[in-house]
Amino acid sequence: MVRRALLPPLNPARAFEATGRLLSISKAADELCVTPAAVSRQVRALESYLGTPLFVRVHGGLELTPAGARYLSDLIPLFETLREATLAVTNSSPGRNTLRIRSPATFAVRWLIPRLASFHQLHKDIDVQLMTSFAPLDFEREDIDAGIQLGDGRWPGMRTLQLVRNELVPVASPAVRLTHKKQLATQTLLHSMARPDDWMLWLRAAGLRNVSPTHGMKYETSLLAYQAAIEGHGVAIAQKALIEKELADQTLVAPLGQTLDRGDYTYYFAWPTGKPQSSALRAFRDWLATLVAT
Repeated sequence: MVRRALLPPLNPARAFEATGRLLSISKAADELCVTPAAVSRQVRALESYLGTPLFVRVHGGLELTPAGARYLSDLIPLFETLREATLAVTNSSPGRNTLRIRSPATFAVRWLIPRLASFHQLHKDIDVQLMTSFAPLDFEREDIDAGIQLGDGRWPGMRTLQLVRNELVPVASPAVRLTHKKQLATQTLLHSMARPDDWMLWLRAAGLRNVSPTHGMKYETSLLAYQAAIEGHGVAIAQKALIEKELADQTLVAPLGQTLDRGDYTYYFAWPTGKPQSSALRAFRDWLATLVAT
């Protein structure tokens, strides 16, 4: 009996990672310097290898299937680690700077990565190495220059820059009929295990005591919970800043309208106070400050 290889075909996996991250065949083709047809073939080859669809077409665009979203959330940190290892070997060109940043996966995919191209356009001499994890930042133990973290922004030994407002709002597919908050008692609630208290906080603020804040489907990351909501599997509690695209194209709707602003408890860019700041770090921080000021 012939066993299948333990690793997936790497070129198709690379094509899928770029397409899933950018949610665009043409943008992935530009990034990989190949034709859109080649990217499509590679993605289909990976779907055939895995035996499951990774994308669906909606409103003329692409959306990840639940399997695709789960696979992408696993592949992104692996490819970033591969890029980092390659840069560590090859990054000997004079005049280039390397900036190592860590972020929660959902924030990286939903907010940071779509904006990174503008930073690269401004600072072509700076290589950004992006890693993902929702573990607390630890600049003493980690080989990173800065990171993004969810919290109140008051962490010893760190300076911070607030990035987005943390507004919690229930969202669902337009196919889910939801017109009043009391109907949540009959809906499947979708939870992120990375943020287990979000439903409890929103339900408490909405005055709903007959809805369990813990029942429903639970997913490792918000990225997966949002995708499950897009697929019509229930109602997710979302951070509004991370689903702007889906609300704009109406693959997700916020039928109840009521939001809960967590105030200072949100995402921050953080860097250590006890280490010299490189020119790359200063450039990245200033770029972020410009983004959040607009």
